[in-house]
Amino acid sequence: MTEFAQAALTTGGLQGWIQQNIVPLILLGIAIILLWIGGRGDNAGVARRSIGLLIGLVALGIAVSGQGPAVGQFLANLIVG
Repeated sequence: MTEFAQAALTTGGLQGWIQQNIVPLILLGIAIILLWIGGRGDNAGVARRSIGLLIGLVALGIAVSGQGPAVGQFLANLIVG
């Protein structure tokens, strides 16, 4: 009788595909929108949105790298010493 070894199911392939394809497309879209808003002369609006974008990119970087617990521990140490 033939036995088949079932490979463990993981989300590594999907996660890699999202990081390599979806994230750059989202960043490109955001850059185009910011350039469009800046072209209309709303530089203050671009600055406000850029700060939000940077915060979002930091959160995305922490989530993708898997360093969330280490960052949380660091921030907790800043508060409690």
